[in-house]
Amino acid sequence: MRSIWKGHIRFLLVAIPIRVYNAIEASEKIQFNQLHRDDFGPIGYDKRCKKCGQIVTNDQITKGYQYEPDRFALIEPEEIAKVKIKTTKAIDIIGFVDSSEIPTTFFDSPYYLGPDGAVAEKPYALLRQVLKDTGKIGLAKVVLRDREDLVAVFPLENGIVLQKLRYPAEIRKVEEVPDLEKEPKLDKKELMLATSLVEQMVTSFADVDTVDHYHEALRKLIDQKIKGKKVTEFEKVEEIPRLDIMTALKKSLQASSRKPMVKAAPAAKKKAALTLVKAKPAAARKRKVG
Repeated sequence: MRSIWKGHIRFLLVAIPIRVYNAIEASEKIQFNQLHRDDFGPIGYDKRCKKCGQIVTNDQITKGYQYEPDRFALIEPEEIAKVKIKTTKAIDIIGFVDSSEIPTTFFDSPYYLGPDGAVAEKPYALLRQVLKDTGKIGLAKVVLRDREDLVAVFPLENGIVLQKLRYPAEIRKVEEVPDLEKEPKLDKKELMLATSLVEQMVTSFADVDTVDHYHEALRKLIDQKIKGKKVTEFEKVEEIPRLDIMTALKKSLQASSRKPMVKAAPAAKKKAALTLVKAKPAAARKRKVG
């Protein structure tokens, strides 16, 4: 694993040399190239103006911010280049908060932090242990490229995770979702059955099937094409029966009591820690602390 950035994680006068590593396994993502069907030549990026239809060169392109219909504020690349903020090569921790204070919708890309050299090993371990013992998450600012990012810093197993956070202004309010202002009266029997169903289905993350079955099916299709084999038919779309809520709850309880939760395959368990980082970092930290 190669580092993508190096600097310090810093709070007040404490500075720990660290390296940043990408936590996402990009090689797992299947990507396709666009090809010309007649001669299989790669299709290039066609920079065509949508107004006049002319293909333009890079020096004919500028940037514009649309502030009214068909009206733009033109911003030249050299003007954008002048927008600079202070870069210190440091992840500056502003303070420490409870995980419950950070809405789950704020979490974005995860990265791993590692000590940069032997001199950083002890202070790195010290910070990790303090975060575990206190159950706190560090809120920090860092400039990894041109943009200043808000990030969360928390322990995971024997390492530390840096997770980019979206700024509050980037997140829409849940109240904007249509029809949420309506509050229907809940039936007590339905609520009791639904609660029983949830309690009956309680499991652990390691026992849940976390395999990307679409990725597996796509890989199978590619392998068959490479080997010149006939493409097999995949499963048809499941038809979901429409039942009233009480009938659905009763049938679900009956099915759940007869069938245990499906456990994950061994390969999926190995990836559980990474999946936790991408999905619910705060929950992962709580489990480790407990």
